Amino acid sequence: MRSVTPAQRSAWCSDGFFKIEGFAAPEMCDAMLQRVVEIVREPSEREKVGALVLPENNKAGQAVDQPEDGVSKVFRLHRDGVFGAFALDSDVLDLVCDLIAPDVDVFLSQFIFKTAGAWGQPWHQDSFYFPFDPPRPVVGVWLAVTEATLENGCLHVVPGSQGEPLHEHVRDRRAGANHGYKEIVDHDMSGSVPVLMQAGDLLVFDSHLMHRSTDNVSDGIRAAMVYHYAAAGTVDHSLGRSFTNDWLAARRVS
Repeated sequence: MRSVTPAQRSAWCSDGFFKIEGFAAPEMCDAMLQRVVEIVREPSEREKVGALVLPENNKAGQAVDQPEDGVSKVFRLHRDGVFGAFALDSDVLDLVCDLIAPDVDVFLSQFIFKTAGAWGQPWHQDSFYFPFDPPRPVVGVWLAVTEATLENGCLHVVPGSQGEPLHEHVRDRRAGANHGYKEIVDHDMSGSVPVLMQAGDLLVFDSHLMHRSTDNVSDGIRAAMVYHYAAAGTVDHSLGRSFTNDWLAARRVS
């Protein structure tokens, strides 16, 4: 059993996140990237998985070499064999359950391509998108499929902001921003820090943690796979309106 360590729990309580280096093997990262490219390129695979592919809006109208070069995110992947195996991995669930409850569901999965030239996502709290009862705890796990650097648009977080209430989010004010992007404009983000990651590193974070990503000004991609978990029995008031949430029992012990 892989429990949250005392140091990780201390970071969780004080900062709202912790990072585990080398959590996933390189083979897992390679398999995820290969599989998501297959899903994007093959309509039959998208239909089989039930995946939702969103374009990179700031690249609209640009010629691309491959379909995935114009993709921002791919949602609803945790019923696929490759992505589901990680979502239900015992080491992942040990950590998540230690932070949430013995019985948990995975309800959201998204692969983020962040190709060269893609814009970042502005400051936000994930809980803004999760109208749940009870609203917390919700835990995100962010797997670096490729290296995340300052140049290719790594995450930035505000340590301790998980203690903030849910802030007002306004529409991303950039013309051409991706669908659904919202931003927080009423909080001081000067204490933010970048989260640099190697492929295989895992970031575990609270859904109230304020975070953003910056533009990818490199020549490569900054790929990541993200899952969100909540306690079994959570009521999702977005059902019928959300195209991204897909609730799946992840672990039951009671």
